[in-house]
Amino acid sequence: MTSAGLLVMLLSVGTVVILFSWCIWKVLTTPQETEKIHGTEFETPDIESDK
Repeated sequence: MTSAGLLVMLLSVGTVVILFSWCIWKVLTTPQETEKIHGTEFETPDIESDK
């Protein structure tokens, strides 16, 4: 592998690792995020409500 190829590979892998780490950190350190999560209840046409 040439030095240019190694540099591109290291930059690519480094960028992905930094982005992944930032996402994990953001999810774990956001305060009171569980209060903003809303569930959805789907009612499909094949379910009859009068059963």
